[in-house]
Amino acid sequence: MKPVDEDFLRMLSRYQGIIHKVNLIYFNTPEDRKDNFQEVVCQLWKSFPSLKDSGKTGSWIYAVAINVSISKIRKDSKYVFTDSIPEITHTGDVDRIERDMDFSRLLNAIRSFNKTDRSIMLLYLEEYSYSEIAEIMGISVSHVGVKIHRLTGRLQKHFKI
Repeated sequence: MKPVDEDFLRMLSRYQGIIHKVNLIYFNTPEDRKDNFQEVVCQLWKSFPSLKDSGKTGSWIYAVAINVSISKIRKDSKYVFTDSIPEITHTGDVDRIERDMDFSRLLNAIRSFNKTDRSIMLLYLEEYSYSEIAEIMGISVSHVGVKIHRLTGRLQKHFKI
């Protein structure tokens, strides 16, 4: 195997969780998430030689995954977002069930946001800085601050009910 192939596979193995998180936010079914995962990996492979700063690999993967996901949604009108998510099978103690329910509520709330806001909230929850989010999303740092303030307010209202 060529060194570039090995480097790509190592990078993908280390950061594939990012792609899964983006897919969970944008796609409701396992089949759609699997299809999009393959499309993201394909795009990452095509643009891997252009990755210059290995210190920003995670940010780069987020940007590619978000852009591929939004493009796929725009291209394929069959994707309709709903407030429901697939049923979760609980096989643990009461604490685990409560955590799963909280996660489901958070996921439903985030899925009610528009595409851009979903991406911003995902990056915020992943503890990216405002400047990193701005770079990934292609917006100003101040706009990121405004969006996060509004989105966290919406989440707080959602969870007060």
